[in-house]
Amino acid sequence: MPIYRVQLENFEGPLDLLLFFIKRDELDIYDIPISYITSQYLEYMGLMEELDLDIASEFILMASMLMAIKAKMMLPREEESLEELDETDPRYELVQSLLEYKRYKEMSFKMADIDEEARKRYLRGYPAADDVEQQATGEALKDVTLFDLISAFKKVLTDIERNKVVHRVAQVETTVEEQTEFIIYTLSQKGRQSFWELCKTLKNRVIIVVTFLALLEMIKEQQIDLFLEEENPTDFYVDLKPVSEIIGV
Repeated sequence: MPIYRVQLENFEGPLDLLLFFIKRDELDIYDIPISYITSQYLEYMGLMEELDLDIASEFILMASMLMAIKAKMMLPREEESLEELDETDPRYELVQSLLEYKRYKEMSFKMADIDEEARKRYLRGYPAADDVEQQATGEALKDVTLFDLISAFKKVLTDIERNKVVHRVAQVETTVEEQTEFIIYTLSQKGRQSFWELCKTLKNRVIIVVTFLALLEMIKEQQIDLFLEEENPTDFYVDLKPVSEIIGV
C-alpha cells in the first residue's frame, strides 16, 4: 500500500489537542481528569500515525508528561492540597500552560478578524467575481480544527468497520490526486456534502484514508470550505470555495 504524507502549515500542536478534548467533552480546565484525557490523547496519536501525519517530538513529549502526571496523581497527597489546584498539584504546570496558550490563541483569532475586516474595506482590483453555475452556500466555520476532522474520520471508519461482515485481502491502488478529482467532481455535481456522504459508497478503509488525506491537501490549498454542525460535531461538511474567494477579490 502506498504511503501518503500530508503536512499542514498551521498544524495544531499538543496543547491544541488537549484544548480540543476540554471543549468537546466540556471538561473543567482547572480539574482535568488526567486518566481519561491521557487515553484520549494516545488514541488520537494512533490515528495521526495511521494517517501518516507528521507527529513532532512535542507530541511525544506531551504524552510522556501526561503519563507522568497520571502516575503522580495515584500517589497519596495531603488533604489540604486536594481542595483546590495549587503548585503541589501534579496538574498545576499543565493547567497554567493551557491557560496561557488559550489566551494567546484567542488573541490571534481577534487579530485575524481585524485583518479580515480590513481586507473587506480595501479591495484589490477587479472586484467583480466570475459567474459560476454553483457557489458555496452558507458561512464556512473558521474554528474547525484538524482534531475535529480526525474525530469525524474516526467515526466513519468505526461505522464502516462495524457494518463490514466479510473480510477479504485485496490490494487497493488509489492516489491522493485521484481522490481529489473524485471530491471535486462530487461537489460540483451535488454541492455541499458531508464527509460521511463522500465515503459511504467507498466501503474500503484504505480508500477512505486516502480520501481524507486528499481533503487535508485541498484544505491546505484553500480549495474547499469546511462546515461543522453543533448538533453533530462528529461529522463535517465540505463545499467548493466560490471563485471570488479563490482569486482573492
